[in-house]
Amino acid sequence: MKRLWYQAGYRSRVGGVSESSVLTKTSATGTPVARHDHPAPVLGGLGLFTVLIGAALPLVDFFIVNVALPTIDHDLAAGPALLELVVAGYGLAYAVLLVLGGRLGDMAGRRRLFLVGMAAFGLTSLACGLAPDAWTLVGARVAQGAAAALMLPQVLATIQASTAGPRRARAMSLYGATAGLSMVAGQILGGVLVSAAPLSSVLGESAGWRSVFLVNVPVAVVGLVLAVRSVPESRSDRPAPVDVPGTLLLALSLVTLLAPLTEGRAAGWPLWTWVSLGLFPFAAVAFYRVERRADARGRVPLVPPSLLRLESLRRGLVLVVPFSIGFGGFMFVIAVALQQGLEMGPAAAGLSLAPMAAAFFAASLAGPRLVRRFGSRVVTAGGVIQGVGVVVLALTVWRGWPDLGLLGLLPGVAVAGLGQGLQLPVLMRIVLSDVPAERAGVGGGVMTTTQQASLALGVATLGTLFLSVASGAGMRDALIVTLLVQLAAVVLTTLLSLRLPRTVR
Repeated sequence: MKRLWYQAGYRSRVGGVSESSVLTKTSATGTPVARHDHPAPVLGGLGLFTVLIGAALPLVDFFIVNVALPTIDHDLAAGPALLELVVAGYGLAYAVLLVLGGRLGDMAGRRRLFLVGMAAFGLTSLACGLAPDAWTLVGARVAQGAAAALMLPQVLATIQASTAGPRRARAMSLYGATAGLSMVAGQILGGVLVSAAPLSSVLGESAGWRSVFLVNVPVAVVGLVLAVRSVPESRSDRPAPVDVPGTLLLALSLVTLLAPLTEGRAAGWPLWTWVSLGLFPFAAVAFYRVERRADARGRVPLVPPSLLRLESLRRGLVLVVPFSIGFGGFMFVIAVALQQGLEMGPAAAGLSLAPMAAAFFAASLAGPRLVRRFGSRVVTAGGVIQGVGVVVLALTVWRGWPDLGLLGLLPGVAVAGLGQGLQLPVLMRIVLSDVPAERAGVGGGVMTTTQQASLALGVATLGTLFLSVASGAGMRDALIVTLLVQLAAVVLTTLLSLRLPRTVR
């Protein structure tokens, strides 16, 4: 019986709530009886704004350090390997624990986990900002990534569980806009804070890089106050226990892939990096088999294979991977190229991406209307536009280096941002469109884990490619090569978008 209810949760819905959460008990005659003692929570405007703050903070912090790395290196004498860990430690902890964070929210209550994650994020940001040395900063960044993994899955799960119909479509579009805008705005904000150093009278010369972490603290406090008042509680009616084997094997799979790719170049590719990469396929296969066996036996695994049978989720995730790899790699590479290659200051390097952020936001706002008319072909059009932007940017670099300024970069980054804004919010909406409300935490965790792992993979692979080419051919040629590789990822995304379900709910 348990197995039947579990499968039903993926096949049918009643008013936006899965059938398994509505029909939960049986009369004496064996007839299912509807339960009405847990009305669906409603997420208001202020509540949506609050959870979107929670969605923005982790993504801002993944990118905000890119422009601060040179000053962190100078102040803490970190060196390349530790600087990589400042980025990778956060990304690894974040990616590894996201699905678990979604499962815990389903069990203990999404609002409760959101509050715990927000408070922990504020405290760990404070620890990052006050770190006395590089290793302390790395440890605080790992803890900050773990806090983000508790908070972020609750955002998507709360939206899925407490909205329906047009309100859900609008909320998902705003979530996608927030996610994309946060990734660009993080780099802009980081550059401004490093240059402005608003706490220089208190923290001295290191105030610039410390500000990029300390700015999170008041935002987290405001988010906590608003969440207590405006975010409704929700949870799964049938919470499943934590899948310990699945959690450990997923963590092993991600760590054995991302850790060597991120640290390998800076560490000189020692033996452990090759051993780790060799272990990755075995860990991944073991994870899949354990999850499939648990699913077949009627248990609820960490990542249910039956969830992956949803066409919209499966095909959407396939597009999220190349999109995020290209996005994450580009944001890291452009920060290095502008500061070290063109010798821009942190503020100028950050502000050079402002046209991308503005175009992304405008496209995100127009997205819902375009989707109603053209469906998933909006993603295809966005891929074509992004590709044009990448080509324009590559030609600009080829012809204008090293005399490029903000105006020279504007056309390429603006067109690329417009295309990205037409893709990411719609993709996120497609991925979660058929996930039942009671599995919202799991579905949100799967999507954000895929996105985060792909962002980290992009930083590791495209970043390594860029730095390797730059050491021999120079920054200009390295940036052009990296942009051409990103263009290949854009072309792949565009072609794959043709297989998406035409109608977007």
